[in-house]
Amino acid sequence: MDYSAIFSYMYTEIALAGVIVAVLLYDLIAGERGRRYFQTFVCLLMLFFVAGTVYPYHGGTADVFGGMYQYTPVAGIVKSILAIGTLIVFLQSDAWLSREDTRFKRGEFYVLTLSTLLGMDFMVSAGHFMMFFIGMELASVPMACLVAFDKYKGNSAEAGAKFILSALFASGLMLYGISFFYGTAGTLYFEDMAAKIDGSPLQILSLVFFFTGLGFKLSLVPFHLWTADTYQGAPTSVTSYLSVVSKAAAAFILTVIFVKVFPSVSDYWQLMLYIVIVLSITVANVFAIRQKNLKRFMAFSSISQAGYIMLGVICGTPYGMTSLIFYLLVYMAANLAAFGVISTVEQHSGGKTGIEDYNGLYRTNPKLAVIMTLALFSLAGIPPFAGFFSKFFIFAAAFEQGFHVLVFIALINTVISLYYYLLIVKAMFITPNENPVPAFRSDRGTRLSLLLCLAGIIALGIVSSVFDGIGLYSFGM
Repeated sequence: MDYSAIFSYMYTEIALAGVIVAVLLYDLIAGERGRRYFQTFVCLLMLFFVAGTVYPYHGGTADVFGGMYQYTPVAGIVKSILAIGTLIVFLQSDAWLSREDTRFKRGEFYVLTLSTLLGMDFMVSAGHFMMFFIGMELASVPMACLVAFDKYKGNSAEAGAKFILSALFASGLMLYGISFFYGTAGTLYFEDMAAKIDGSPLQILSLVFFFTGLGFKLSLVPFHLWTADTYQGAPTSVTSYLSVVSKAAAAFILTVIFVKVFPSVSDYWQLMLYIVIVLSITVANVFAIRQKNLKRFMAFSSISQAGYIMLGVICGTPYGMTSLIFYLLVYMAANLAAFGVISTVEQHSGGKTGIEDYNGLYRTNPKLAVIMTLALFSLAGIPPFAGFFSKFFIFAAAFEQGFHVLVFIALINTVISLYYYLLIVKAMFITPNENPVPAFRSDRGTRLSLLLCLAGIIALGIVSSVFDGIGLYSFGM
């Protein structure tokens, strides 16, 4: 295979690298006047990027660079979802980046965010543990900079410190586990290693270490302790990106590695996932009820949602993978809508993020209150919104594989989650407030992003062909 054919399979990463270079050059040469159009320039680039990569350039699958990079249709779908989520975050970021303390750092924000996206794309297409780890670190290091982006604010600096320290220990444990894999199997290629996994105690221990690293990425209990402080301290646009895009990439690659590398020890990792799922959805729901800050509330909501996402991983089947990808798509629409409302209210109210600050929001900003309500209803799984169907498919996939008790526990926790999501709705529509958040008009980018998210929340629940299309294109289901 010649190099032109090899690199043609990596067209997503090459195109994204081109976008990063273009953004970097624009930041260097654009003057004060040109910076006014920075968001428009970046969003147009991302729109062309999404349009050019959403349809596959190749059909089928391929291994390049000796199998270190693997091209698959399902990986292409996940990359498109990640890119769409990044575009929505960029649309929501203009009000924050227009502040006096951040307007000269627009280029840094865009380049760092796109660098994390590039790392996630390499991670999603990895066929070798070193390729996977390099992609994960390329995504993690810029993310630490983004979390601490508001460096003059103590909360942001504290959040960045907690994130990087937690990431450091998680990466160390993961590398330790990967070294055990290499020591017992003699290879780091996914497909070659699968034939040499025999379930020895050392391999099981290395599997636990490896899962610990990705458990941190996914904010699963008991690897979740950094999440609430980081979500609260980081800029809201960064928090929304961290809660959706980073989590989607980690969930997908975890499924791929478990299914490709460890099918012979599925009993062990399914038991491990079983325990983590129960802990994640239960502990997160209990702590979410106690929260008074909306960003901390959404942090525990995302931990709970990660537990539901793992129901697709534990199946280890094409139907489970299809349900997982559909769940990630719906979760992206709902969560980014919620964070979009939080961000715009925060920017126009002097930084208010307390739940009590949303009392009476419907009186002054009815459209934002309605969008927030629909997003929360989708996250809770209330029909006819898309979140109901995503939960139905992922519950059905787990039930089909015999995890009946686990699905029952998840259903009970869904009822608990409905209670605390309705607390926010009650605050916006029912709880009186003599001084609610004043009426305001959000910027065009935010309005467009919320419209896109709202369309996803409604349309993905109605257009069943989306789920069927994912399954048919990825696995021929």
